[in-house]
Amino acid sequence: VVVPPEARAHYTEKVVTLPFSYLPNDSGRAIAAHTPSRAEAGLPGTGFVFCSFNNSIKFTPPVFAIWMRLLLAVEGSVLWLPRNNPFAAANLARAAAAHGIDPSRLIFANHVPEMADHLARLRLADLFLDTLPYNAHSTACDALWAGVPVLTCTGESFAARAAASALQAAGLPELVTSSLGEYEDLALMLARNPERLSELRARLARDRPTCALFDTRRFTSDLERAYEAMVARFRSGEMPDHIDLTNS
Repeated sequence: VVVPPEARAHYTEKVVTLPFSYLPNDSGRAIAAHTPSRAEAGLPGTGFVFCSFNNSIKFTPPVFAIWMRLLLAVEGSVLWLPRNNPFAAANLARAAAAHGIDPSRLIFANHVPEMADHLARLRLADLFLDTLPYNAHSTACDALWAGVPVLTCTGESFAARAAASALQAAGLPELVTSSLGEYEDLALMLARNPERLSELRARLARDRPTCALFDTRRFTSDLERAYEAMVARFRSGEMPDHIDLTNS
């Protein structure tokens, strides 16, 4: 997904294609037993919670404009973002106001020292909105591990296809869109259709223990097979070449 065959010509390296995901995940990661209340997390008591815990350097004007239109369209909704630094928070609040959005509807989450606590509070989000042209990578996996559906839009580069890879491996390909228009439409549909969103969350909860994205043992085995194939070429005197393990 991240490097389709037609993209290989743009890489100096030879590409090893793994069967499910390029990104390893630890299936033993802990999530704190206590899920904070919305008030404890700084969120309003009611209303739809969009979130994007990507680093704020990934927030681009076109994507941010979509987020603001979603807040306008979904009454009472908020956008939950990481508090990366005070300058970013102030700039984003000012940008929200320029779009006609009360800056108080941007909720900035403070850093918590323990990942298990962060994963627990993530469960309060309704929908994770990805960024483009630089997708969420580990942050998409964090949201999915916490049981939060991730909506992404694919681009042409590796970095613009990372979340699509994670969603395919998590068994949620319908959350991968191919244009920002489709991305916006689907986000709005999910925010207005709690039954559909509940179905996605239930499927994610059901499949999380067995899906390829979080199968550490399977990923390890696939990666070891990749190393063995590379070493075999080297030992036989062959030059490096693309290796595709998707059908083996």
